[in-house]
Amino acid sequence: MDAVRIIAASRRGLAESTTVQDVIVEAWQAQALAEAIGSHLAICGPYEVRSRARGLGAASGRFSGGLPRSTPARGGLRAAQLSEVRDVRAALSGLCRLLREVCEALVGVVLLAEEEGTYWTCVEAMDTLDESRDRVTGILEKLEVRDPNPA
Repeated sequence: MDAVRIIAASRRGLAESTTVQDVIVEAWQAQALAEAIGSHLAICGPYEVRSRARGLGAASGRFSGGLPRSTPARGGLRAAQLSEVRDVRAALSGLCRLLREVCEALVGVVLLAEEEGTYWTCVEAMDTLDESRDRVTGILEKLEVRDPNPA
């Protein structure tokens, strides 16, 4: 499945999240998706961004194992469905937006967290999401330098 479609599904999943656990699962989904897109672009993406894409995959993968998975996500791991990135710019722009939205949702969870473990898990996730978003922005900037006027 194309990255843009998976990102759209992830944004819908986040918008439909009604519990703390739902938001945490969506954070896990977003991190896994950022890792998958980064890994895919590191192999199949434009040559100029492959190094940065490897960094995105590595940064996102560092924390994805730390999020609790006690409640399986509806439909499984969306990132596992990634088979292509047809429009690199659209995918990266959408991913950047998704990462920002998940981070904002986690702020709400942190403010309401009753358990210290949940609080720190969300704070770590927000740090990782921010780092991933910075890396996506760097890849987009590199693409802009390469081709300032995309068709």
